[in-house]
Amino acid sequence: MRSLFTPRKALVAAAIVTSLSLTACQAPQKQAQAAQQPAATASESKPADSRLTQREISAGLYEMAYSPAAGGLYVASAQGFKTSNGGVIYRLDPKTLETVSETHTDLKNFGVAQDADGSAIYITNTVDGGITKIDAQSGKVLQRLMFKDRSKKGDALGSREILAHDGLLYVGGVGDPGVIWVVDAKTLKLKTTIKNAGKWVTGIIWSPLTNKVYAANGGGEILVINPRSHKIEQRWTAGDDKQYLFLNLAEDPATGRLFVTDNSKAKETLVFDERSGKVIKRLPGDALAVKFNAKRNEIYISQRESKKVLQLDATSYAVKNSWSFDSHPNSLELSPDGQTLYVSVKQGLDKSHTAKGPDSVARIALN
Repeated sequence: MRSLFTPRKALVAAAIVTSLSLTACQAPQKQAQAAQQPAATASESKPADSRLTQREISAGLYEMAYSPAAGGLYVASAQGFKTSNGGVIYRLDPKTLETVSETHTDLKNFGVAQDADGSAIYITNTVDGGITKIDAQSGKVLQRLMFKDRSKKGDALGSREILAHDGLLYVGGVGDPGVIWVVDAKTLKLKTTIKNAGKWVTGIIWSPLTNKVYAANGGGEILVINPRSHKIEQRWTAGDDKQYLFLNLAEDPATGRLFVTDNSKAKETLVFDERSGKVIKRLPGDALAVKFNAKRNEIYISQRESKKVLQLDATSYAVKNSWSFDSHPNSLELSPDGQTLYVSVKQGLDKSHTAKGPDSVARIALN
C-alpha cells in the first residue's frame, strides 16, 4: 500500500511545526486500558515538585482543550511524520492523565478549539489544510472541511490555529500572504476568507473587552478584525522597526492588555495596550505559548528552548515560580477553575526530523 504521507508532505510538516511550534475516515473510538498501552505509559521518574505529574503519551503531541462537558482533557496528536499516515485525538483523565479514549484519524492533528458548551471539539489538520469536527462525548468524527487555497508551489496552506466564537470558526492559514478562513461551526461550511492577513497567520483569539478578533502573524503584526464585517480594521506593530515573528496570544480583558509571544526573532513576550495598540511592556526570554489566568491574576509562559514553564504575577510581572523539564514544553491549557495548568511536552528532533521519543503531558497543581 502506498503511503499517503509523502516525503514532500513530511518536509512541509517539519517546516511548519518547527518554525511555528506551537500548532472523515475514522476508526471507532476505543476505551483505553493504560496498563496495556505501551505507547502511553506513566513516566518512570517522579518530578521533584510534588505538584507536577507527567505522563508519556505518544509522538507528535500539540494543543489541548479541557472539555467540562465531557470531563476530559483532549490532546491533538500528529503521531510520527515518517512512520504514521494519520493522527490520534487522546482524551485524558484531567486528574490522573490516564488515557480514557482514543479517536484515530486519517489526517494529522495540531490545533484544538471547542464550542462554548463543550459539545464539539474542532481540530486543525495543518499539513493537509483542513479542519475536523469531533463529538466531545463519543469521540466520533462528525464533519471535515478541506480548504482549497494553495501556495505558489501548489501546497495546501497550513491550517494552524482555530478559534470558536459566536457560532463561527476562525482558522489561520499559514501562507505568504496568509489568510483567515471563517467557517460556520454547525455546518462546517466556509462563509468567507479574510485575505492579505500577512505572512503566516499564527495565534487567534477573541476579545470580550473590545469584541474584536485578534490575529498574530509572522510579519510582526497584530490584526484587529471586526467579527461582523470580517474586515481587518487595524494592524498593530511593536513600533520599533525590528523584525518579529509573533506566535501566540492571551488577553487580560479587565486591564485591556494583550500578551504576544515571539520565540523566533525577538525572544520575548510583548504586552500591548488594547486601547492604544502600543507596546507597554516587554518580558525578555524565549516564549512559545502564553495563558492568562484571571482567577489567580497570573500569566504562564512556556519556554521551549529553556525547557521551562514560568508562572508570573500579572500585575508586577515578577516570576512567582518556574518548572523545569527534560525536554521542550509546548502548548498550555488551564482547567475551568483556573487551579490546574496542563503542558504538552515535546521531545527534540534528530537530523532526520524524527522525534527522539514519545511526547508527554504534564499536570501542574497551582494551589
